[in-house]
Amino acid sequence: MNIVLFHSTYGLRPAVHAAADRLRAAGHEVHVPDLFEGRVFDTAEEGMAFRDETGRDELLKRAVLAVAPHSDKGLVYAGFSFGGSVAQQLALADEKARGLLLLHGTADIADDAAVDDLPVQLHIADPDPFETADWLNAWYLRMRRAGADVEVHGYPGAGHLFTDPGLPDYDAEAAERMWGTVLAFLESI
Repeated sequence: MNIVLFHSTYGLRPAVHAAADRLRAAGHEVHVPDLFEGRVFDTAEEGMAFRDETGRDELLKRAVLAVAPHSDKGLVYAGFSFGGSVAQQLALADEKARGLLLLHGTADIADDAAVDDLPVQLHIADPDPFETADWLNAWYLRMRRAGADVEVHGYPGAGHLFTDPGLPDYDAEAAERMWGTVLAFLESI
């Protein structure tokens, strides 16, 4: 499988490279664009300030340019938190998308979004301060209405970015459970 994996607002941290290596070890080709051009942040607030200063349009443009050389292969779009929102926007706009893997984050969905049974898997803390239950319910319904085949996996008691060992949210058990489910999902596509 050809996968593009986007980082969170913390930037391209070692945990993102470790995730890409885990996916590569399972036989996948993984591309890891750096939308923040080398900047890495110690707090989510610093990363969000940089994201807002740079602007969502500019970051989306960087993402499109990063995936363009690979998009003819039929990509699985994946991302962590903010990176998940980028992945979702690109996957819903790419008629060749093979799948969408959202780790810790979603994005709004355009009313005219339409896909043909796009496999989507979301992994989310339960509860998650950035993805409230009401938001997730609405997101799920809109994704289904757009034609996506959606699975949602919640991890009770885990923090928002529970897969990053370098952050306080890290939950080793939840992360391992998630990766097992992710690898099975990718094998099913």
